Amino acid sequence: MTDLYTQLVARCLFPLHERLKRHTTTRVLRRMETQQWWPAEKIAALQSERLRRLVDRAYRQVPYYRRLFDERGLGPGAIRCAADLPKLPFLTKELIRTHQESLKADDAQGLARFNTGGSSGEPLIFFIGRERVSHDVAAKWRATRWWDVDIGDPEIVVWGSPIELGAQGRLQQMRDRLLRTRLLPAFEMSEQKLAGFIDAIRRMRPRMLFGYPSALALIAGHAESQGQRLDNLGIRVAFTTSERLYDHQREQIAQVFGCPVANGYGGRDAGFLAHECPKGGMHITADDLIIEIVDGEGRVLPPGEAGEVVVTHLATGDYPFIRYRTGDIAVLSERRCPCGRGLPLLEEIQGRTTDFVVSRNGTVMHGLALIYVVRDLPGVREFKIVQESLDLTRILLVSDKDFPRDAEQTIVRGFKQRLGEEVDIRVEWVKAIPKEASGKFRYVVSHVVSREGCPGR
Repeated sequence: MTDLYTQLVARCLFPLHERLKRHTTTRVLRRMETQQWWPAEKIAALQSERLRRLVDRAYRQVPYYRRLFDERGLGPGAIRCAADLPKLPFLTKELIRTHQESLKADDAQGLARFNTGGSSGEPLIFFIGRERVSHDVAAKWRATRWWDVDIGDPEIVVWGSPIELGAQGRLQQMRDRLLRTRLLPAFEMSEQKLAGFIDAIRRMRPRMLFGYPSALALIAGHAESQGQRLDNLGIRVAFTTSERLYDHQREQIAQVFGCPVANGYGGRDAGFLAHECPKGGMHITADDLIIEIVDGEGRVLPPGEAGEVVVTHLATGDYPFIRYRTGDIAVLSERRCPCGRGLPLLEEIQGRTTDFVVSRNGTVMHGLALIYVVRDLPGVREFKIVQESLDLTRILLVSDKDFPRDAEQTIVRGFKQRLGEEVDIRVEWVKAIPKEASGKFRYVVSHVVSREGCPGR
């Protein structure tokens, strides 16, 4: 049951906050909560209508797209629906860096500078207008409400983005207090910090958690090792995002916090792409964006086949993201969710392109093939796998006294079986493994894939 303060925030304080920022979030949210129940055909028709408006504005107001259309002999009327999108080339991170200014619409409203955390390379700088922000926030809160929590319910956020942490001025702190949100920085996860995080969670008794899977799993693991119960605090759901959610993380978070885990998929650049509902469906935010899955030649793939995620965000008229290559690998689903929503589903999100590794004979495989070799060994506290080249893979390892003497040979043998007997496998013992600059943690990084491509590229 929603308490009175949550109702005050959801119905009064949050709408007022968004209006003061000149955002249309509340109106968009009301519309989205209706659209999610539309049949798939009606949602597709909405996509087509919004796509036509986006392309028309891009041609009239955005120098980059006006030049692109003219060079290809296309008018904006050539793009009428999702099936027409392959007439246009992909938008890549390199193109955004090159054409950063000419991607701005001449009539843009309230453009703000953003950047990715650079967890897979050089950070990407781009711009977002008020329309895009309003739609992304609305999409997030629509999915949040699927889990019987709402804006204003007590929330703890375990996050590491410098953008969020750098904004903690007095106004931001006051906003967070009013909305009952507390931010715990995920940059440093020492035992002392983890103990402090657990104390903060116990004191606040949040209705929901939000954070990186690795960070929430680390907190859960520390609480478990200390014999501290966190499953009696009334936490209703743990939302995870920004990293691949592994099965063992989901199980640990759910068990320790005594709540379901809801996976979210998206990024600062591509937007809020999909979110898991209580029935297990990973629903695409299809009333706001179009997702294509493409192979290594750029051909659009049917549902059921893995490829790179390409996004057209329909609320980006101020700074268009049309056919944007995300570098993520996923699979579209043909099935419909039993929850009754008409929003289509992702069957599987396999991760970043650099979550894959390449064997010496050229076989591409998911990093899980190597992760399983290390993860379940006794005494392994932390690890990170770095494929430097086809000839060298390093494993950074933090272990304790329970690590068996012959386990290093087990790792080397298992990796050679998968990557090739001639590959140099080096286990390097370290005291701690640093996170990415964004605060995220990545179990696998392949420099081979980033240079040579992977499935869908």
